[in-house]
Amino acid sequence: MRILFLTQYYPPEVGAPQNRLHELAVRLKDKGLEVEVLTAMPNYPSMEIHDRYKGNQIKEEIIDGIKVYRSRIYVSKSKSIVKRLLNYFSFVLTSYFRGKKLEQFDYLLVESPPLFLGYSAILLSKKLKAKLIFNVSDLWPESAEKLGLVTNKTFLKLAYNLEKKCYDKSFLITGQTNGIVQSIVSRFPNKDVYWLPNGVDLNFYNPENSTTVFRENNNFSNDDLLLFYGGIIGYAQGLDVVLNVANKLKSYPKIKFILQGSGPEKSRLLKIKQELDLWNVFFFDPVNKSDMPSVLSAVDIALVPLKKLELFTGAIPSKIFEALAMETPLLLGVDGEAKGHFIDKADAGLYFEPENIDDLFDKILLFYNNPNLIIEKGKNGRKYVNEFFNRDNISLGFYNKLKLNKTL
Repeated sequence: MRILFLTQYYPPEVGAPQNRLHELAVRLKDKGLEVEVLTAMPNYPSMEIHDRYKGNQIKEEIIDGIKVYRSRIYVSKSKSIVKRLLNYFSFVLTSYFRGKKLEQFDYLLVESPPLFLGYSAILLSKKLKAKLIFNVSDLWPESAEKLGLVTNKTFLKLAYNLEKKCYDKSFLITGQTNGIVQSIVSRFPNKDVYWLPNGVDLNFYNPENSTTVFRENNNFSNDDLLLFYGGIIGYAQGLDVVLNVANKLKSYPKIKFILQGSGPEKSRLLKIKQELDLWNVFFFDPVNKSDMPSVLSAVDIALVPLKKLELFTGAIPSKIFEALAMETPLLLGVDGEAKGHFIDKADAGLYFEPENIDDLFDKILLFYNNPNLIIEKGKNGRKYVNEFFNRDNISLGFYNKLKLNKTL
């Protein structure tokens, strides 16, 4: 079997979709599939083409045994909607013209969002005689509408029409969470929808290889309680709650907050830090995936907040898996599916009501005053993700799904 991954985001970029897709591709290759990837020149999150790829220097490469084809993409640091659309649609066009030169495939798996890549995927699946698999990691445009990021009714109507077209043209739709799966099933009951969750490599994220280098390099003492957020610093995360609770906890000099990442909200949050004189809040730039185990092994608690929206009751932020694999417990501000898995079933942390400063304050002090709770819930977390979110088992299930379809 031959499968082509079509995605705007892929290593050497760092980020959740990049890691998730690459890990899946490698495991499918190891099971005997011929896996290739069609993606953009790497530019995320800086929105600048990486130095090695400037001037369209690298059009093809091999990454961990996976052949990767790259096409041009328009990038800009501007946050305007026009520039963002140019970014998306430039890759829609270049990916099609690059992809149509490839050999035939049995399957074409496209990552959404960006939803617009569905245009290229539909055309390429026909050109390459490949069955289309539409992989949904976020219900777009629904999430953009409910977050208030897109308000133009005409644009939203066009986007919902494209979403429907993509699902109609797909032989299989895969959803990253059960919430996504159920939403699609309720609207498209005649489609084959499969749960393809994110997960974690338990060998790579191994607490037995823990280190204190991160603390030492950043002048944190061993008795500091480090609360860590790592990922996109965006609108959906509602990170104001972290800065507000940090302001309430100034009288606890050993409690410190780390926000590692980049995104559209970072500059605004840095202004709030300055205005409130939050000496206990530290902003760090994103790091390579290879550095994340050492970071997670050095911190005490992983902060995972989202805004209080019904939309997010079906969300499972990817940062959860890596933290729990490293036996780092959660302070989870996400209701619904994530709470059901990691708090109610796994007992791998404490839940706080999304955007509720007082509730987060109380839960932080509960951890602070009960250090054994951190150890206990951390161990629970690794046990749970090993059982239910191990990447090896996830990829095996998906492989069997494709293999079964091929024999029918």
